[in-house]
Amino acid sequence: MIAFWACLFSLTLTHAQSIKLLQTGRKVSLRGLSVVSDQIIWASGSNGTVARSTDGGNTWKWQMIRGYEQKDFRDIKAFDANTAIIMAIEEPAVILKTKDGGIHWIKVFEDNNKGMFLDAMDFNGKNGVVIGDPVNNKIFLATTHNSGDSWQIVQNSPTALEGEGFFASSGSNIQVLGDSADMKLLYASGGKVSRLFLGNDPPVVLDLLQGKESQGANSVAALKGKAVITGGDFAHDSIREKNCILLDLKDMAHPVFSYPVEPPHGYRSCVKALTDSIWISCGTSGVDYSEDGGKHWDLISRQGFHVVQKAKKGNAVYLAGSNGRIAQLVF
Repeated sequence: MIAFWACLFSLTLTHAQSIKLLQTGRKVSLRGLSVVSDQIIWASGSNGTVARSTDGGNTWKWQMIRGYEQKDFRDIKAFDANTAIIMAIEEPAVILKTKDGGIHWIKVFEDNNKGMFLDAMDFNGKNGVVIGDPVNNKIFLATTHNSGDSWQIVQNSPTALEGEGFFASSGSNIQVLGDSADMKLLYASGGKVSRLFLGNDPPVVLDLLQGKESQGANSVAALKGKAVITGGDFAHDSIREKNCILLDLKDMAHPVFSYPVEPPHGYRSCVKALTDSIWISCGTSGVDYSEDGGKHWDLISRQGFHVVQKAKKGNAVYLAGSNGRIAQLVF
């Protein structure tokens, strides 16, 4: 009994916030997560898998999409209980959309080019973007202005540096800023080079751990003129060195960089703003929580998760990871 309680304490630490496990035990790695409201949650991952809950995570409907059983759906964006888009990463890279709660899926994008590897999507209203690893030394970008019904490849995308790529770890390394059709994009690369891209401004090399394929930025999130970038080294996920950067974006032409006093406790594949001052980040070595805009991070759980998302309409926060693990933040 003593050993049991010691193990429980090691998973969820003594903080006001805790992690409540909702699902686990399935042979699927979940890296896509989209939370429409406190009640409506979608998740996606390996083996062609999609999960959906319409009752706040109490019950789940799991499916393996027929014809795509070998695909890894690394990202998902949901609009409501019936409409969602999922992204399968590598050649042929495909994007599927459902309008009936997952009963039918329609292919809205496909690319068979050699080396094609999609990494993440983001939407603001009907306007969306998908980002992928460089093809012919050009960062792959495609946009949509009709909620993903059709996509247009960006022809003048930035040139990648040698060894530069993007991580498909949580579907969160790119964000659409603003709701106009003329989208302003914020995204971050990783690998041997880790850079920040903000609109049409020249990219900036980040002072993050980089130089190896397993290092660099994994996630970026912005809210009310503030942004946080997280990453590190997924091959050595307990390293706290250079795994987080804070940005002040009030003057978009001149972003101000700063660094946490107390950084997250290891590699973090995803970061999300809950309010302008409260942030959460997660990775394979645990979950961190900040109440001062990312200056100090407290480890609230040693459970590993790939992705964390907050309800677009509501306050609920959910996480997803390996072994079909889905959890809720209690705070």
